[in-house]
Amino acid sequence: MKIRPEALEDHQKITELVAVAYQGAEESTLVDALRPDAHLSLVAEDEGEIVGHALLSPLEAPFAAGALAPLSVAPLWQGQGIGGALVREVCRLAPCDAIFLRGDPAFYGRFGFRADLAAGYACVFAGPFFLVKPLRDIPATGRVLYPRAFSAAGSSGPR
Repeated sequence: MKIRPEALEDHQKITELVAVAYQGAEESTLVDALRPDAHLSLVAEDEGEIVGHALLSPLEAPFAAGALAPLSVAPLWQGQGIGGALVREVCRLAPCDAIFLRGDPAFYGRFGFRADLAAGYACVFAGPFFLVKPLRDIPATGRVLYPRAFSAAGSSGPR
């Protein structure tokens, strides 16, 4: 498996992958809306087949911050470490001070994402599944605003 930046010719395959992974078009619509401003859009590829995708979008915060959402893995490829490999690569390449997301603390905690550190931030997605991974020193409190595309696409938020 190889992780690489998405290419223009990948867009349709990413749309299909995200729709299948999330069982609907809302998250694919979100990817399309966020793509032009994204910090990173990575694909996991196996023998020419795109089997995973991760998107990191800029957030409005008191420091450089990104939103990891959505993270998608084709259903037949789930449980094989592809999601984890994408998360690690996003964290390695992220051009920001911290990455926020809303997701399973047990899964994302393995990569250094923490709900207790995110608790100091005012955000529409605040709660036990709102997590942050600081990549550099960041303040303990502040306000985090997600791009409008998250509400416009009908997304339930970052995952």
